[in-house]
Amino acid sequence: MSNEFSIEVHELTKKFGDFTAVNEISFNTKKGEIFGFLGANGAGKSTAMKMLCGLLSPTGGMAKVAGFDIYKEREKVKSRIGYMSQKFSLYQDLTARENIRFYAGIYGMPDKEIKLKTSELLDRLHLHDFADVQIHSLPLGWKQKLAFSVAVFHNPEIVFLDEPTGGVDPVTRREFWEMITQTAQAGTTIFVTTHYMDEAEYCDRISIMVDGRIEALGSPEELKRNFGARSMDEVFIQLARPTADKIG
Repeated sequence: MSNEFSIEVHELTKKFGDFTAVNEISFNTKKGEIFGFLGANGAGKSTAMKMLCGLLSPTGGMAKVAGFDIYKEREKVKSRIGYMSQKFSLYQDLTARENIRFYAGIYGMPDKEIKLKTSELLDRLHLHDFADVQIHSLPLGWKQKLAFSVAVFHNPEIVFLDEPTGGVDPVTRREFWEMITQTAQAGTTIFVTTHYMDEAEYCDRISIMVDGRIEALGSPEELKRNFGARSMDEVFIQLARPTADKIG
């Protein structure tokens, strides 16, 4: 497997009894790439992401994350990644400062570095005046930006973002994606799932899962050209329609 790639996946599979949630998917991501991992609810995205994060054991296939085998080296994988979810990222009853310190401590950062980087982060997010306010009192957009910043605080090689902009307004989503782009430009791989097809346009490459398989993989321009589509919405609809017709 190559040092060129941050994530390498070959025929990765996950079955739950007779149900195949992820069916022999294969792809690679490059260092510093924004990789969009798209699909309808139930397509297998979250299951695949959990396997790559070391949270779920595969049924078959192989994968390396940051150069480490997800079967044999899960703890090494976990130490080199960041993770942010729409559903759970920050502890609501802790302050911004306490959340930063808690997560930085989990990743083994020294106290002196935590203190310095915390001050820099609060400055960058204009949060110094709210550093000691409990998270539940902050606006959703501020929470999302802070959650992303905490996920990359320890300088991970890869950060996994599971629908990170759900529920926030368009302006905040755009600002959030500016943060993502800057992080990728600094060399961190971004692995992101989203329901917003306009966000797919910000990705360097995209995979689209349908019924546990990757049915399309390429840059937004390549996929639009291949499917004769004007937008990623149209590409997604073309891929999802056979499943919808089958259900109907």
